[in-house]
Amino acid sequence: MAPRQEWLEKDYYRELGVSSDASETEITKAYRKLARQFHPDKNPGDAAAETRFKSISAAYDVIGDPDTRGEYDDLRRYGAAGGGLGGFGGGAGAGRGPDQFLNGDLGDLLGSLFGQGSSPMGRPGADLETTLQISFADAVEGREANVHLASDPRSGGSHRRTVKVRIPAGVDDGQKIRVRGKGSPGVNGGPAGDLFVRLAVGDHPTFGRSGRDLTVSVPVRFDEAVLGSELRAPTFDGGSVRLRLPPGTASGTTMRVRGKGVSTSKGTGDLLVTVDVVIPTDLSPAQRAAVEAFAAASQPVGDTDGEGAA
Repeated sequence: MAPRQEWLEKDYYRELGVSSDASETEITKAYRKLARQFHPDKNPGDAAAETRFKSISAAYDVIGDPDTRGEYDDLRRYGAAGGGLGGFGGGAGAGRGPDQFLNGDLGDLLGSLFGQGSSPMGRPGADLETTLQISFADAVEGREANVHLASDPRSGGSHRRTVKVRIPAGVDDGQKIRVRGKGSPGVNGGPAGDLFVRLAVGDHPTFGRSGRDLTVSVPVRFDEAVLGSELRAPTFDGGSVRLRLPPGTASGTTMRVRGKGVSTSKGTGDLLVTVDVVIPTDLSPAQRAAVEAFAAASQPVGDTDGEGAA
């Protein structure tokens, strides 16, 4: 990630509520706590929470990475040495510009950090972040989606632009996809920023997920669980697989079907089939008689409700 002008203007440590000498573990812990608190899923319709969440994510993108954090710290340190710059448009003291600090060295330094030479300086555009709602199937199988953005989010204009985003198979809820060069345009010939697309994955009426594994619950009758049987479990591609249910299978037992999970570039997961033993609530007379006979046969030998007791 190339240094940005806003690095001089924003204190990312303060954004996450940590000190500038905080450890990587402390920074990650602070980020996760704030991200959970302000996540859009927990604050639906709350624009302030969404803005705060974006600020938290932007801060962690910089100081959560050791290399980028080092660049950020260096830039902030030299900026402070130059008189505490609040931006490139003005300086401290008697109207001096940033290229006049430290006998001109600071301007050259900042220019080299931003990939430019002497002033006027080409500055990279700002990174943008947006949320894209996708279905459970889209997350499992992957697809190409369109993201609609304002042409210049700072102007508040009505013109919009469309960015195509490739969603790889197996993405997770909350995962971010980076689209390089699709953020805000640069200034004075600087490169455009990047677009970060955060994915919000919907639920599925039948299946769930655990990493690359798919999960499904299959109901079975009480007698099937006790005596053993063969059950049929649905697969995500619309088919099914047959599984042998051993006698005495308990409710909640999970069986694994290899290779029927989510296929990604890193491998294919499995289908985890959980048995849900259904207890009948509306018994016919014959069924009740059978259950009562089973209950009677299950009593320990000699247990006759106290008969023969002294």
